Amino acid sequence: MRHKVGQRKLHRTTSHRLAMLNNMVTSLLEHQAIRTTVPKAKEARKIAERIITLGKKGGLSNVRLAARTVKNREVLQKVFGEYKERYANRPGGYTRMIRLGFRRGDAAEMVLLELVDRPATQPAPAATEGGEAAPAEAPKAE
Repeated sequence: MRHKVGQRKLHRTTSHRLAMLNNMVTSLLEHQAIRTTVPKAKEARKIAERIITLGKKGGLSNVRLAARTVKNREVLQKVFGEYKERYANRPGGYTRMIRLGFRRGDAAEMVLLELVDRPATQPAPAATEGGEAAPAEAPKAE
């Protein structure tokens, strides 16, 4: 029986696994979506949800706890600023996993791990008849 067995080992040493998951969580919080395998996503999701919860609580102690995982200062400020406001009324469930199919090389199942309520990406500018993108208008200097 596997009672109280904590996490997946992911066929890595402890230091490699912890570094990989910390980097994945940092990338998720920075870019708001990452593409990875199902077992890695399930492990990274646990850590990411905890970091966002620390961000919602605020305070110096929680900043220091989150800084153990998120080494990037800009991302840490984003967690305790933007994400704190975005998820203020959400009681949990800050991430979602969208299954993408199987990877071509080894048939590993891939997922898109993303933050919920993330803003939509900007659409590409419409192409003109010549096949070139229409130039964006520069702001007028006054």
